Amino acid sequence: MVKGYCSHWLALKGMITLLGMIFYGFGVVEGKMITEKKISEFQRKINRLKSIAVISIQSEDGDIIDCIDIYKQPAFDHPALKNHTIQMAPSYDPTMDSATETTTRTNTLNKRNNEDSSVTVTSQLWQKSGSCPKGTIPIRRVQEKELLKTDSTEEYGRKKPTFCLLLRALNKGTPNFSSNRSHLIMCYVNQVAILLTEGFSYSGVKGDIRAWNPFVESDDEYSTSQISLKSGPYYDFESLESGWAVNPSVYGDKQTRLFVYWTADASKTTGCFDLTCPGFVQTSSEVALGAAIYPLSVPYGLPYQITLYIFKDPATNNWWVQYGEKINLGYWPPHLFTLLFHGNAEGAEWGGEVYSLKLGHPNHTRTEMGNGQFPDGMFGNSGTVKRLRIRENSLILKFPEWVFTYSDDYDCYRTLYVEDYIEDPEFYYGGPGRSPVCP
Repeated sequence: MVKGYCSHWLALKGMITLLGMIFYGFGVVEGKMITEKKISEFQRKINRLKSIAVISIQSEDGDIIDCIDIYKQPAFDHPALKNHTIQMAPSYDPTMDSATETTTRTNTLNKRNNEDSSVTVTSQLWQKSGSCPKGTIPIRRVQEKELLKTDSTEEYGRKKPTFCLLLRALNKGTPNFSSNRSHLIMCYVNQVAILLTEGFSYSGVKGDIRAWNPFVESDDEYSTSQISLKSGPYYDFESLESGWAVNPSVYGDKQTRLFVYWTADASKTTGCFDLTCPGFVQTSSEVALGAAIYPLSVPYGLPYQITLYIFKDPATNNWWVQYGEKINLGYWPPHLFTLLFHGNAEGAEWGGEVYSLKLGHPNHTRTEMGNGQFPDGMFGNSGTVKRLRIRENSLILKFPEWVFTYSDDYDCYRTLYVEDYIEDPEFYYGGPGRSPVCP
C-alpha cells in the first residue's frame, strides 16, 4: 500500500514538474512570463506608497523605509475595513497578563529569567538611519525585483497553499505520529516541527523565540520560526502568525526578518506577510514589519531572542501582536475572519516551518529550520522557544495544561520537548533538511 502510494505521488510530482517547465519555461524575468501590463501594475503599487510617504529612510542593508500616514496605510484597501476606526492601543495593558499568573509560576519565571543569559531583541537595522514621526507607520518599500517573482500583486506575499494528504496511520510507532490522532496528515509543500495544544478556547499565545539565520537553498523557499493561533480544518484553516523569517521570494534577500502573517482560508485566496496586502492594521511608529532583525544568535555565542504575544482584545475582538513585551505592533480586525470573528482559536502552536517544492521525496531541500541543527536541549544550539504561554477566556497567561509535538518528517526536522528537571518547560526544534538521514 505504501509502495503504491509513493509511486502515485512520484508520478504526480513528475506531472507538476512538467507543468512547471511548460508554464515557467518561457519567462522573461526570474523564469516568469511578465507582460507589460503586469509590470505596469507592479509599478503602480510601488509608486502609490512612494507618493504618500512623509519621509523615506535608507537603511544600511539596502531597505528603504517609507513613513506613511497611519490613516493611509494599505489595510484600509480591504473591503471589510472601508469605514474602520483605528484602535490606537489595546483596551487594557497586556503586560498585566503576566502579572496575573500564579505566585509560584511568577517566582519561577523570575528565577529563570535571572539565570538565563538570553537577550531579548527589539532593534532593527533601519533604525540606525532614522525614525518615523508620530502619526506615521514605517513600511518597508517593496522592490520591483521582488514583485516580478510572483504572478500578480494579489498573490505577492501570500504563502502557497499546502498540498496535504490525509492518510490512515500504518505504523503508530513512527516518530512523527501523535498517538492520540487516528490519521496522519502528510504535507508536501511545507513541513513543520511544532509544539501544539488543542482542546480548549485560546485567546492568546506567547513565546520567546531564539533568533537565527538559517540557510535557505532557493529563492522560492523559506524558513520561519513563529507562534500561531489557528482554527478550522487543515485544508481550510484560519491562522494568525508572528515570528522571524528568511524568505527571499517576499523580501528579496536571505536576512532574518520580523513578520506577521494571516489567512482566512489556508492561504488559497486570502492572507499575506506583513502589509503586502490589505488586512493587518499597524499602529506602531517604531517597528517596520519585514525589516531585518539584529543582532542574531550564533552557535555557542550570546543567545538573542524575540518575544511575541498574539492576543485578543476583549473589548473590540481585534487580534493584537505585541513585540518585546512593550511594543504593540498593531492588529487584525475580526472582520477578516469567520471562525476567529465569532470566537477564540481552537489551537496554539510554537515552532518552525519550511516551504519548498523539494519535500517528501529524494533530493530533499537543504533549507534549514531553526539554525540547521537537530534539537539541542543541552546547549540550546537549535531552534528554541521558551516561556511557552497561552491565554484562554480569562486575562491570565499560563502554561498550557497539555501539549504534544509534531513533525512532518522526523528525519529532516525534529522536535524535543523538555519538561523534566526544569521548572519551566522548553521546546527545541529544527534540522538541516537534506542530510545522510534525510536524503
